[in-house]
Amino acid sequence: MDILETVFKLQKELATLTSARYPQAKEGRISALATAIIHEAVEVQRLTNWKWWKKPTKFDEVQAREEVIDLWHFVIQMSIELGMTPKEILVEYLRKNQINKERQEKGY
Repeated sequence: MDILETVFKLQKELATLTSARYPQAKEGRISALATAIIHEAVEVQRLTNWKWWKKPTKFDEVQAREEVIDLWHFVIQMSIELGMTPKEILVEYLRKNQINKERQEKGY
């Protein structure tokens, strides 16, 4: 089992613990996960000194890493909800990565 397959397995196990509170409809689950991803990203942003008008504080990289893992939980769960396997994620990532490279080369 590769690393991403292990992460998927662990996420599926975790999801069973929250299934009673999870939206029943697929669209509702996707919406809830998108909202969670946005909010976790904001939590990372709040650790940075993006407010130029405030006195800067030390960046808490340990906390940022924890928030990034929270993001991963929700991204992996959304991938599972969309029926994506680790192999399909790699295929789609490679496809989109190539598109993004081509866009940059063409001045996107």
